[in-house]
Amino acid sequence: MASAKYREIAAVMAAEIAGLPPGTKVDGELAVAARFGVSRAAARAAVQELERQFLVRRVRGLGTFTSRRVDYLISSRRPPSWSQTLRDAGATPRTVVRSCVDVPMPAAVAHMLHAVEGSAVWRLQRCSFTDDLPASWGTEWVPAATVPELPAALRRVESLDRILRDIGAVVPARSRVRASMEAAGEEVADELAIGLGAPVWLVESLNKDATSGAPVYLTERWIRADAIRVVFEAGDIFGQDGSAVGTRPASN
Repeated sequence: MASAKYREIAAVMAAEIAGLPPGTKVDGELAVAARFGVSRAAARAAVQELERQFLVRRVRGLGTFTSRRVDYLISSRRPPSWSQTLRDAGATPRTVVRSCVDVPMPAAVAHMLHAVEGSAVWRLQRCSFTDDLPASWGTEWVPAATVPELPAALRRVESLDRILRDIGAVVPARSRVRASMEAAGEEVADELAIGLGAPVWLVESLNKDATSGAPVYLTERWIRADAIRVVFEAGDIFGQDGSAVGTRPASN
């Protein structure tokens, strides 16, 4: 198979799907092979090339669909609100709470939040969608004293940022952030509907109260690389001496 052929097919298809909305079903391998008169292997390579360019995604048993990546901007000048950040980027966010349980605060979490080990903390696990595509899965640690009735509040308001502002009387702001590209484990792959080992962003944040500077909550968020482009404003993630300021919060 000449590499130029499948790249040529991919270029033709990329131009055709450029104006289609996200989630539009397009030709799969068999249809591509028939249309361009090439082997199944060449058609597969062309579709894979479109996947590598984040232009399409394949869903097992359903087919191939157009895709787009939305910018998730991380900046100390923006609140650490997933939903608001995606709305500002032109996407339609939606979040589903998987669990919100009151547990004793682990030592590592207590250290990051300047709290007492064993004190009550909400362990909130949520899956977030972008344009109805599962795009983010993560765990947030919120001291129970900040929002004593967090499960009830989440049934009324989807945004944790809004809840913390309205009920917790704090103004969330990013304090430290660490991001890395990882391979999806079993739980992450299941929640995000991707293949085991698929590339995902792991973004871990310590968020503070903008008024007092006190730590407010920790976030560990796994993000689909084919759905979200994580963007940092460099002036916000480096100190004046050029050293990185990110610190890795504890995993659950």
